[in-house]
Amino acid sequence: MTKPVRTAGSARPKRRASTIAIKRAYDKPEPQDGIRILIDRLWPRGLTKAKLKIDAWPRALSPSTALRKWYGHEPGRFAEFRRRYRAELDEHADELEALRATVRGRTATLITATREVDLSHAVVLREILQRKK
Repeated sequence: MTKPVRTAGSARPKRRASTIAIKRAYDKPEPQDGIRILIDRLWPRGLTKAKLKIDAWPRALSPSTALRKWYGHEPGRFAEFRRRYRAELDEHADELEALRATVRGRTATLITATREVDLSHAVVLREILQRKK
């Protein structure tokens, strides 16, 4: 098989951008979720594997127990939580890059049990995954 010939001015085909949604673990799985990735350190209370229907669970990318307990979803602490969580993610660069490769060009949904999605690690992780490297 021969490689396609590129002529002057021809551009590389563009990669399709990832679509990364965030969904609560207690919401019903849907086909449009794409790859479902549980991003919590603990398994969501009261759910079975069959009901949650996840494709991956990268626990190392979840906030540490100490950080989670310190934060306690207090809105006034979110900026500092974001900073500390990003610092924790720096320690797991290989796992983060593996997850980035998994979602690249695909539809994915980050699954979390938290009630306050907008003030959670899910939004921070999605920002990092969507950032061009």
